[in-house]
Amino acid sequence: MAREVAEDHTGADVYISVDVEADGPVPLVHSLLSLGACVAGTFDGKAFRRPDPLGCTFYAELRPVGDEFDPAALEVSQLDRGRLAAEGEDPEAAMRRFVAWVHEAVRGGRPVFVAYPASFDWPWVSAYLGRYAAGLSPFGFSGVLDVKTMYMVKARVRIGKAAKRAMPEELLSARPHTHHALDDAVEQAELFANIWEWPGPAGR
Repeated sequence: MAREVAEDHTGADVYISVDVEADGPVPLVHSLLSLGACVAGTFDGKAFRRPDPLGCTFYAELRPVGDEFDPAALEVSQLDRGRLAAEGEDPEAAMRRFVAWVHEAVRGGRPVFVAYPASFDWPWVSAYLGRYAAGLSPFGFSGVLDVKTMYMVKARVRIGKAAKRAMPEELLSARPHTHHALDDAVEQAELFANIWEWPGPAGR
């Protein structure tokens, strides 16, 4: 549930950390089962500001949209498809609720989708917004920032060295990676803010 955000962000980019859990690799062939999001920071062109990532959050568990699934994917998320088929939120209601939450969270700013890696989470969210909230995506087609690429460029390393296990320890969040979408969105928000504020590797 979103908590009230009092600050006006007009003129700023507002970074929305998003994590999803799905029951397979192919959006709308397989199903998006959960979506978590939080505000990871703002940038007005001069100063970056990092909020408490627990201060404004979103979470939904969705009803599956088909019968195909990969048992290995379910093993990762530990989500029960049977329970979600009976109790999960309707995808249209969930995505429209997400759109409304993003608009409330950015308060006049421009929302920017942030994920690590965005190449996984963004196709799911984009496909579901396109199918269930057509024309309403707050991110448009290009408002996406990949945290892995951001680290690669700032650290001046090859992409194969941009894995979390290769990052300096001070950049990593102290929170565990649980494969619960909201937990992981919050962890990811802290990683993003740490990388933003990081001056880069010494001596380069």
